[in-house]
Amino acid sequence: GLAVISGQFSTNYAKQLSIALNAGALPVPIKVIEQKNIGATLGQQSIQKSMIAGGIGLLIVGLFMIFNYGILGLIAVLALIIYALLTFAVFRLIPVTLTLAGIAGFILSIGMAVDANILIFERMKEEVKWGKDRLTALTLGFNRAFLSIRDTNVSSLITCAILYWFGSGAVRGFAITLAIGISASLFTAIIVTRTFLRMFYRVK
Repeated sequence: GLAVISGQFSTNYAKQLSIALNAGALPVPIKVIEQKNIGATLGQQSIQKSMIAGGIGLLIVGLFMIFNYGILGLIAVLALIIYALLTFAVFRLIPVTLTLAGIAGFILSIGMAVDANILIFERMKEEVKWGKDRLTALTLGFNRAFLSIRDTNVSSLITCAILYWFGSGAVRGFAITLAIGISASLFTAIIVTRTFLRMFYRVK
């Protein structure tokens, strides 16, 4: 077809614009994979509300851990805060665009991070009931809970890989953020929480 460049342009500028347009007109077919129409205001409000929901969920989980496990729960909350900071740092490093699906994956991984701590604390309680001292119970609790934590996280990561491989758009975003969150939660549960507990019991 034909095209006309109109407006207050000089001849040289019109020629440059024509060259740029022709150079960018590549014969590449376009395939629509996913299409969404949403207002900018509505999208921003949804993301803000999701972030608020994530903060409230993190607060409630923290209060639950402190109420049920006392000082151990407080240590778990500190590890959970480090987990959240580490996860957001990875999001910025990759970088990851936080869509609604991505935020949902992050919030879901918060629950999985707490689940690992609960398994460890319950194993420690059992060891203390059987007459072990605190440091021994800590070591045995981590060692015996690790297999369950490892299997749970590995199976979840496999699910994330399947979602990413066969999914598209929002599904892939959910899979990526969930996988990053699971990896960070595994690190904080095994390394950070254990380090905090060892420091606490040695000082105590």
